Amino acid sequence: MTPTFQRYEGQEAAQQLDAFLPAYEEVYVEPPYCETPRDVKDFIERYQVQTQRPGMRLVLARNDDEVVGFAFGYLLAADTRWWQNLQESLPEDFTREDGHRTYVIIELAVRNAWRRRGIAAGLHAQLLDGLDAERVTLTVRPEPEAAPAQAAYAAWEYRTVGVSHPWEDAPYYNAMIRELPVARQAVGASGCG
Repeated sequence: MTPTFQRYEGQEAAQQLDAFLPAYEEVYVEPPYCETPRDVKDFIERYQVQTQRPGMRLVLARNDDEVVGFAFGYLLAADTRWWQNLQESLPEDFTREDGHRTYVIIELAVRNAWRRRGIAAGLHAQLLDGLDAERVTLTVRPEPEAAPAQAAYAAWEYRTVGVSHPWEDAPYYNAMIRELPVARQAVGASGCG
């Protein structure tokens, strides 16, 4: 069976937490995440804040009423600390944000029984469809258990720009970036359209 994809923006995304929380709990109890009930509680609190961010989008993959995968993200604010979490120093021109330049994918996950069916690619495509940003960033765990995600991001043309350590007790992540097509900007620059 092929799942259907639904995209929610802003407040609509906030209202979908209960729909995808069982999928979140199932995926993130697995290694390398090994999340506890306290981690899930922290996620719920963060998600409520994240749904208020400009550009917030959530995509759910559903098989009938069951959510089998989800992805969400938002635009990085001009005052973001995203790039300050990197262990490496990057040029100021690279880390400069204006609230529209970079879209960040916070989560992209598929339940175990539904993996290797193209659902992650579908979630990713739906999340980015029509996005008005120059680039997309995300983080991925470096452990062997995350190898399928690492391979997917490489196939989707993401490149590693450094190692992120977002807070003191957090694990380390590979920070990745992907440039988006600039066709819209080129049309605007030529005076056409």
